[in-house]
Amino acid sequence: MKFLHSMIRSYDVQKSMEFYTKLFDLKLDYKADLEDCTLYYLKDEISGAEIELTANFEKPENKYVNGEAFGHFAFETEDFEEFTKKLHSLGYKYLYEPFDIVLKGENDVRKKRIAFIEDPDGNEIEIIEKQK
Repeated sequence: MKFLHSMIRSYDVQKSMEFYTKLFDLKLDYKADLEDCTLYYLKDEISGAEIELTANFEKPENKYVNGEAFGHFAFETEDFEEFTKKLHSLGYKYLYEPFDIVLKGENDVRKKRIAFIEDPDGNEIEIIEKQK
C-alpha cells in the first residue's frame, strides 16, 4: 500500500491554492472537472504525496465546518527561522509559536520542535523541524 492524498473542501480555492503552493511549494499536478465540483491535486515533489483541494460549486453560506475527529496535517521544515520568514512574508502567522516537546521511546528520549498554523479553511497544520 502507498499513501496517495488527503482531500480538503476549499471555500475559496484561489486562497487555498496560493497558501499551499507558495508556503509549502506544492505544485498543481492536475485537475479534474466533475459534475458538481473541480478537484485540484497539489503534489509534494519530495514525497510524492498530494493534497486534493475540492471546490464544490454549491457551498454553504459560511465556511465549511471542520469535523471533531480530524486533527491536523504535518509538514517538515529544515529550519524554523527560514520557515518563519517565509510565513510572515506571505502574510500568515502562527496559531501556536514554535515550541519543544519531549518524545520518550523505549530506549531513548529526544526533543522535537513543532509549531502550528491554519490554512484558509481553518485546517490546522503542524510544522515539525527536521531532526539534525
